[in-house]
Amino acid sequence: MLFPQPSGPPPDDAGHAVCSARGCRAHGVWALRWNNPKLHTPDRRKTWLACDEHRTSLSEFLSLRGFLREVDEVGAPPSEPTDDGP
Repeated sequence: MLFPQPSGPPPDDAGHAVCSARGCRAHGVWALRWNNPKLHTPDRRKTWLACDEHRTSLSEFLSLRGFLREVDEVGAPPSEPTDDGP
C-alpha cells in the first residue's frame, strides 16, 4: 500500500512507503503527524512514517520538541486533532 507523503522517504522497490528513521528501509506502519507551531498553522500536519522498531524513538524526538500531534496506523483515518492552544 502506498501512503502519499510528498516530502517523505521514497517508496521501496515494491512500492511500500518506508520508515522515516535515518537508514531504515523497513515498511512504515505508523503515521506520526506533527507540526512546528512556530512555523505551521495549528491545522497543518506533516507526517513521518515509522516502523514498529522506530515508533517510540521518533515519537519521543517529536514530543520533546512539542511537535507530535497524533500517531495513527498507516491507512487508518487521521485522529481527531488535539487542542493546539498555548
